[in-house]
Amino acid sequence: MSGSRAAIRYAKAVFSLATDQKSADAVNSDMKSITNAIAHSDDLNQMLQSPVVKSSDKKAVLLAIFKDANVTTSNLIDTLIANKRLPLLNNVAQSYVQLFDESRGSQVASVTTAIPLTDDLKTKVLAKVKELTGKDAEVENIIDESILGGFILRVGDIQYNASISNKLDKLKREFTLN
Repeated sequence: MSGSRAAIRYAKAVFSLATDQKSADAVNSDMKSITNAIAHSDDLNQMLQSPVVKSSDKKAVLLAIFKDANVTTSNLIDTLIANKRLPLLNNVAQSYVQLFDESRGSQVASVTTAIPLTDDLKTKVLAKVKELTGKDAEVENIIDESILGGFILRVGDIQYNASISNKLDKLKREFTLN
C-alpha cells in the first residue's frame, strides 16, 4: 500500500465507516477524484504540503474543489485538518482505493512502458496478472520513455521489471564486476 502507516490507518477507518454506512462506492469515487486532482495539479499538492498555508485556507480550497463529496469524505478532511495530518490526504485516498479494490476482489496493475499499450497487449497483461494473483485487475498504463522498451509490471507487492534499461543496467554491472 502506498503511504505511511498513519495513512493506511486513516484509510482503514474511513473504509470501515463507509462500509457501515453503505457509502463505500461514493467514498471510493471521491477518493479517486482526490488522487486524480492532486496528481494533475502541482499547485494543489504544494498547497497541501505547505506548512505556511493556514489550515482554514486549505479546508476552504478542498471543500470548494470537492463540493459534491460524500459526508464521510468531508469528515475525513476535517479530521486530517484537526490532527494536523492533511499532507497525508493523497496517501489516505490511494490506500482507500486499494482497500476498496481488494474488498471487491480486484486490483490495479500498473504497467510502465515506453509507448502506450495496445488493446492486445492490455489483454495479455490482464491474463498474466490473473495467472499470478488469481484476481481480476484494471490496467493503469504509465508512459516513461526512459525505460527504452519492454515494460515494468507492478501489482500490489509484486514487481516484474522486463525493461530494456534494466537489462542494460544488469549487463553494465556484470561487466564492471569482471
